[in-house]
Parts: sequence; structure tokens; C-alpha cells
Amino acid sequence: MNNNDILIRLRYTFDIKDSDMLHIFDLGGLTLSLDELRLIMKKQDLDTERDQAISRENLERFLNGFIISQRGVKVDKDGQALPATFDMISDALINNVTIKKLKIAMTYTTDHLQDFLAQAGKTVSSSELSAILRNKDHRNYKPVGDQILRNLLKGMALEYRGKGNVSDRKS
Repeated sequence: MNNNDILIRLRYTFDIKDSDMLHIFDLGGLTLSLDELRLIMKKQDLDTERDQAISRENLERFLNGFIISQRGVKVDKDGQALPATFDMISDALINNVTIKKLKIAMTYTTDHLQDFLAQAGKTVSSSELSAILRNKDHRNYKPVGDQILRNLLKGMALEYRGKGNVSDRKS
């Protein structure tokens, strides 16, 4: 999957307008013009580089902004805003980090994730899902391929499309 394919699928799933996309990017620390956003959101050819339209850093900025838009700014015990994490240090981590950040933003449980995958026709065990969500340095960490992320996003789209806004999701 290309990085912008992830954005295109998220935008479709949650029916995010241009103005909201720009706001989410801004919350993540990236200010874009409408023209820049439209270039990012243009579907790439399959044979192009993964980050031709949007770098993994800027994809992660969007995901961080999405978390803030849904949950607010994370603060420490003194009430000071904590900086967002940047965990996509290589292309191999993009899919795992995307799933983790979606789980955080939408307060999903592993049951939610399994339900979305099941709706797309993919079965993933609890232990396999747990391995996907672990820290990359953990001995049981499992890198996730494009197929699982693609099916997760497809299942989310099947769940949300036509139901209104993001807050209407099942709990």
C-alpha cells in the first residue's frame, strides 16, 4: 500500500471533508494548502514508491493529528502537553504504527479490530493481533503486511460508511 492509499481509505471510511483533513494535519504539526492536500489525496499508480505523494513522517503527523482530533492533547501529570511520538522510523513499521494509532484515536479494543477484520473476511487470532500491537523491540512483535491493514481499513469502511460521523461508531 502507498502511504496516500492509507489516507484515502481513512478519509473515505470516516467521510472526512477537505477542511477537516487540513485541520487534522495542522493538529499533527503540518500546515498544508488545499492544493497540496489534493495532490496528496490523488491516487498513486501501484508501481510508484510508497512515499511518493506523502512521506511516512507526514502520514504519522496526520495520524497524530487524528488522535488529537478524537481524544484531545495528551498531558502529563502536571497538565503539560506531551509531544506526539514518531514511531515510523522505517517503511516496515508503517502498517503496525497505523493500526496502533487508529486503535488509540478511536479507542478501539482488540475485539473491535477483530470485528473489522472479520467484516472484510479476514480472521486474525487474539495472540496474532497482540503481536501486531506490541513494541517493535518486544520478542513477540510481528510486522504486519499490507493485506491485514487493507482488510482492517475495508472492514472499518463497511462498518462506518453511511452511518454519519465518526462519533457514531459502535462501542
